[in-house]
Amino acid sequence: MKKSFLTIILLSFITLNALAWSQKGHDVTAYIAEQHLTPATKAAVDSMLDAKSIVYWANWLDNASHQRPLAYTKTWHYKNVDQDVRYEEAPANPAGDAVTAIKSHIEILNDPDATPQERDLALKILIHVVGDMHMPLHMGHATDLGGNRIKVKFFNRETNLHSAWDSSLPEAAHKWSYTEWQQQIDRLKPAQEAEVISGTVDDWAKETVAIAADVYTYFLPGANISYNDIAHWTPVIEQQFVRGGLRLAHLLNTIFDPTYSAPAK
Repeated sequence: MKKSFLTIILLSFITLNALAWSQKGHDVTAYIAEQHLTPATKAAVDSMLDAKSIVYWANWLDNASHQRPLAYTKTWHYKNVDQDVRYEEAPANPAGDAVTAIKSHIEILNDPDATPQERDLALKILIHVVGDMHMPLHMGHATDLGGNRIKVKFFNRETNLHSAWDSSLPEAAHKWSYTEWQQQIDRLKPAQEAEVISGTVDDWAKETVAIAADVYTYFLPGANISYNDIAHWTPVIEQQFVRGGLRLAHLLNTIFDPTYSAPAK
């Protein structure tokens, strides 16, 4: 009985770990976003989240998706685009995916007839899933479950490619708190910010799909990830955190602040 219980706990941990950026990654993304909210947007968001920071809710959906009331959101953490398949031609998941979830919850937040409960839930989901969309393996192949089936090593420790990207690589890149991450990497000039937030949700998703393709090419099955690999991919991790945070802020400012004007290129 004890062994079975431990097995269940381990499997639950593995499932949760396969969902997204690590907790640190989501916290960093949300904190970057928070620093770019207009006063009007921040006031609106605070009023909806019981004055809690969006960082507080950044990881909430990873746990909530494993509870019965929100089990329908499990597929909303990713979008699968297999090798040699164009983004536009990737089969749609009937249960939804990260891109459709972002679009539909933007619509809810913009809907004057949506209930406060619907809007609160939509905001919490949007905070998390925008981060997910910027994790390359969340836009990876269905055939290998976003890298979960690709066995690699991290400094000789057995793991899989998804888990390596989820937490091992970001944590090895910098041993910073989420506030220190923001302070060090959130330094784009206004014209650079304008470039990052330009385009559509689909444009952003396709950008991550292209990074995922590079990840698959670089990391072959059985690879032993080490110092050179960390150095090679750290700038990409930093880039994706910044992109996710700035884009989340842009979406929220567009929704909640009628006076918002995006930075000019």
